[in-house]
Amino acid sequence: MSRHPEVKWAQRIDKVYITVQLPDAKDAKVNLEPDGVFTFSGSAGTNLYELKLDLNDKVNVEASKISVGVRSIFCIVEKAEAKWWKKLVRDDQRAPHFVKVDWDKWVDEDDDGGDVNLDGMDFSNFGGMGGMGGMGDMAGLGGMGGLGGMTGMGGLGGMGMDEFEDESDDEEEVSKPQAAEKADEAEKMEAAEAKTETAQSS
Repeated sequence: MSRHPEVKWAQRIDKVYITVQLPDAKDAKVNLEPDGVFTFSGSAGTNLYELKLDLNDKVNVEASKISVGVRSIFCIVEKAEAKWWKKLVRDDQRAPHFVKVDWDKWVDEDDDGGDVNLDGMDFSNFGGMGGMGGMGDMAGLGGMGGLGGMTGMGGLGGMGMDEFEDESDDEEEVSKPQAAEKADEAEKMEAAEAKTETAQSS
């Protein structure tokens, strides 16, 4: 019996990013049909993994791309019509439990950021593979290489944190629990000493 690999997805107005998380995948086969049927099969270790997704709408197979990496299979699926999808699968279907949002690539509809950085990934076209009957020669594509494109992020600077300057200089510092306990003990000792002095003076 086959298992389902974890799938992550994100989108832009004109494309969908689908990542099949399957480290050390062997015999990986991906098929994409114009009506939006996405299928995957492959093995890892002694287990067979398969999935079939009826994507939300029609896709452009010829313009779509795939990269097989050591840890995952990354697909850029071009939408036939540039519009936002409410979810990855058709509206009349419930998303499978193994499909999750890829928050690293996600942008909101009103904030359609740029494309995902794809440096270091080798891609083949879905369309150039004869209907994607199988991935045959793609096994040696190397792939994601530790997300090579991440070096373009520089030092990330202050990431806009200047707006949130530390205003605690104007406020009293909150005492630590240990200091509060010591203060309570000191008050108890002073009260006990005061009682002793009062008793001695009477």
